[in-house]
Amino acid sequence: MLYRRTFIKTTAMAATASLLRSLDAIAEQTRSNLSSGKQLDLTILATNWGFEGTLDQYCAKAKGEGYDGIEIWWPMEQKGQDELFAALKKYNLKVGFLCGAQQSNYQEHYAFFEKMITAAATNVFQKPIYINCHSGRDYFSYEENKKFIELTTKLHQQTGITICHETHRSRMLFAAPVGRMYLDKHPELRITFDVSHWCNVSESLLQDQPETVNIALQRVDHIHARIGHPEGPQVNDPRAPEWESAVKAHLAWWDQVAQLKKTGGKPMTILTEFGPPDYMPTEPYTRKPLADQWAINVHMLQLLRKRYLSTI
Repeated sequence: MLYRRTFIKTTAMAATASLLRSLDAIAEQTRSNLSSGKQLDLTILATNWGFEGTLDQYCAKAKGEGYDGIEIWWPMEQKGQDELFAALKKYNLKVGFLCGAQQSNYQEHYAFFEKMITAAATNVFQKPIYINCHSGRDYFSYEENKKFIELTTKLHQQTGITICHETHRSRMLFAAPVGRMYLDKHPELRITFDVSHWCNVSESLLQDQPETVNIALQRVDHIHARIGHPEGPQVNDPRAPEWESAVKAHLAWWDQVAQLKKTGGKPMTILTEFGPPDYMPTEPYTRKPLADQWAINVHMLQLLRKRYLSTI
């Protein structure tokens, strides 16, 4: 038993070391490429997930930290819309909308999603820089889920708005192999790359699925910058040294997207999306968060802005 444990530990350490070496090489090469040529059009947005103040306070704090805008669920009620657009105007913030549905019944789910995303895309107050979709369900059939892609493709053609489907657990693109199937069948499909979910589902840093990850990276129009790991969708604090391999893996993936966007002269949008409990691990009994969610997201804002703009 002792030998078996030692073997597993040694093998895991060797695999991690090999992964880090390869990621270092990718990251260094990408940073070198990013350091020349034209400016990357980068927009970084703040999440209101876990923020306990008012909408006005949230927008003021996001502006004060240096964010370019916010990502927020499209408000279905008129009062919520009035408050949102007033705050966006007051603080001169860009906006990306989240759209999705929770109903387990497919017909009800699709009808709600269609109503929400159509309203968000056609509003006359402020055009979003993108719409991010929590699309379908992992237990809906392929024929059911593909209707969400068909709907958003048509809406994109009508409005010109970038519409992305998020790689999110419980949704249509919940795992890398399933996402690959949709990407292969729908060349028009664009994604929000929240790769933390794929890491969690596969219990890996996806080193055994490089072709699938590479295909996905070609189709990314928006990034959710949260660091996941093989046993969870969010590390407790990306600044802690024990998460080095996970941080380097995510940065290497995002670097490749940045290079693609820069080469193609296209904008890159990123949401810093470390979440509150229960995404944020807590102490037992007290449920005290192990780290400061807002401070971590600001750290990610500063890291990403420096990484993608300071070398240009």
